[in-house]
Amino acid sequence: MTEKIPVTVLTGYLGAGKTTLLNRILTEPHGKKFAVVVNEFGEVGIDNDLVVGADEEVFEMNNGCICCTVRGDLIRIIEGLMRRKGRFDGIIVETTGLADPAPVAQTFFVDQDVAEKTRLDAVITVVDAKWLGERLKDAPEARNQIAFADVIILNKIDLVSADELAAVELQIRAINPYATLHKTERSAVSLDAVLGRNAFDLDRILDIEPDFLEPGHHHHHSAEIGSVAITVPGDINPEKFMPWINEFTQTHGPDILRCKGILSFKNEPKRFVFQGVHMILDGDLQRDWRPDELRQSKMVFIGRKLDRTMIEQAVEATRA
Repeated sequence: MTEKIPVTVLTGYLGAGKTTLLNRILTEPHGKKFAVVVNEFGEVGIDNDLVVGADEEVFEMNNGCICCTVRGDLIRIIEGLMRRKGRFDGIIVETTGLADPAPVAQTFFVDQDVAEKTRLDAVITVVDAKWLGERLKDAPEARNQIAFADVIILNKIDLVSADELAAVELQIRAINPYATLHKTERSAVSLDAVLGRNAFDLDRILDIEPDFLEPGHHHHHSAEIGSVAITVPGDINPEKFMPWINEFTQTHGPDILRCKGILSFKNEPKRFVFQGVHMILDGDLQRDWRPDELRQSKMVFIGRKLDRTMIEQAVEATRA
């Protein structure tokens, strides 16, 4: 099977420092080549002029916001890129600051041709330490961008006091307790922190926050977006779990920003790994359970108005 090309989705509110980070990725001497898809509001793309990059190919989608008309555009561009074999090591999609990253992420699951040739490596969100508090009051997109992130770059920390920085971190963690967080000035972050993360392969749930399954480990949640983490000892019955998770995501999809899990199915030597974005679910059997591993199922749901008791009871009912 040919190796799938990794795709990094770079998001963050207007002015947070996305383009600075993108330029950094493109100019570092890493020896890799990237195709870049940028997207800004307005009929004329200005972001292209800000993106440096000697051999990089920049494709613009400037017919508006990436979350509405653009999915078809994105699929067409990616399919065009796929026909130029061997030209690059990865694809970076920079969304407009006003975009919800979900539809972009969904593109890599929904379109069969795209899903066969690419894999979503991570959603990287750049956050402005100075202005995040204001943005969370007036811009739901800023909240969604944080909720979807696998990696958060908390940028411009030199512009705030230590107390302000601590408050911003609390706000971020209330929305997304699981993303890896890096504090930076001028988007200066090591490339290993943003590229090759495999954050969507879900083995990383425990890398992201090793103690989130410990008893008594809880998070401050924002009123609107919260998370529910569940651990089930022993096996789960796939005949019960799969219909439930499908029905649950179809019914509550608009409120479920992300869900992911590693499941132990009865009489199955391999681990079943699933992830979802809104109503779209993707899952398959991955590596074998190791002899020294405790067979248990872990899952995380991040979204709005999640009913923890209902989810816990429903999952409990699927135990083998």
